[in-house]
Amino acid sequence: MFTKFCATVSKISLVLAVLGLIAVILCVQWQVFGRYVLNDTPTWAEALAMLIVLFVTAFGLAVGVRDAGHIGLESLVILLPQKWQHRIEILIHALVALFGFLMVQGGWLWASAKWSEKKPMLPVPDGIDYVPVIIAGALILLFSIEHIVALLQGKVVEPVWE
Repeated sequence: MFTKFCATVSKISLVLAVLGLIAVILCVQWQVFGRYVLNDTPTWAEALAMLIVLFVTAFGLAVGVRDAGHIGLESLVILLPQKWQHRIEILIHALVALFGFLMVQGGWLWASAKWSEKKPMLPVPDGIDYVPVIIAGALILLFSIEHIVALLQGKVVEPVWE
C-alpha cells in the first residue's frame, strides 16, 4: 500500500514536471512573440519561466530518486559481499533521506525568511523560490523511506515510467 501511494505521488510529480516544461516553453514563446511581434517585451515572462524551472527541477529530482536515477555507488557496492551490499544500499538510502530532510529544513528556513519580500517582476513572495526545495526534500525523504522499506522486505521499487 505504501509503494502504491509512493508510485502515485511519483506519477503525479512526473506529470507536473512535464506540465511545467510545457509552461516554460509557453512563457519563453510569449516573451519572444512580445519582443519581436508586439514590440513590447513582457517583463514577467522570464521571471515566471525561471520560477517554473525550479518546480520542474524539484519534481524531476524527486522522481529520479524514487526511480533510482540518482548518483549511487553501485560500481563499488557490487564488489562487496552480498551481506554488505544490502547494508550499504540501506545506508545510501538513509543518507539520501537525511539529505531530503535537510532540504526541507533549509528550504523552510529560507522561505520563511524571504516570504515577506516581493519579487520585482511577479506579484508573488520572494520566498516562493524556496518552496521547490521543500517539495523536493519531502519527496526525496518519502521515496528514500520507500526504498529502505523495500530493501528490508527484500523487494524492489519499480520505476513509474516503465
